[in-house]
Amino acid sequence: MSIQIQYQKSQVIQGLRYHFIKQSEIKGLMLFVNVYAIITAGLLFYKKIRPELFLIGSLLWIILMVFFWFLLPWLFYRKTNMFKQDWLFDFNHIGASLNSDSGTATWNWSDVTRFFESPLFFHVYFAPKSFFIIPKTHFSFEDEQLIRGYFKKS
Repeated sequence: MSIQIQYQKSQVIQGLRYHFIKQSEIKGLMLFVNVYAIITAGLLFYKKIRPELFLIGSLLWIILMVFFWFLLPWLFYRKTNMFKQDWLFDFNHIGASLNSDSGTATWNWSDVTRFFESPLFFHVYFAPKSFFIIPKTHFSFEDEQLIRGYFKKS
């Protein structure tokens, strides 16, 4: 089965947001900052700390969200040419391949270490930081079900 893939900037940036937020390091950092904010909010409520500590935690949380939700996906999109070209995505029960003017990538389904779906993309990982996102907009419902089955078998 062959599907022509074209990327739209706004959708890719949204897909990259899901990619970055799903990373274990970022999840851990966000959890730490949220726990800090909850603890300082409680201590501030009981007047055990000064408001500056709570404000520092809140400011840190806002800075992290701006960085991970806006800046990091935009910078990644800008530096990666992969999303600015059209691809031909071929897949069958054995594996898949991507073809474009700049090159070809081929893999077996067993090479996929993990995958997840966001609302607009299939996120395919070959190593902890080596990934590819495939837009779901070009798939029919049947093709989406078929490729989910391939991913789950791997």
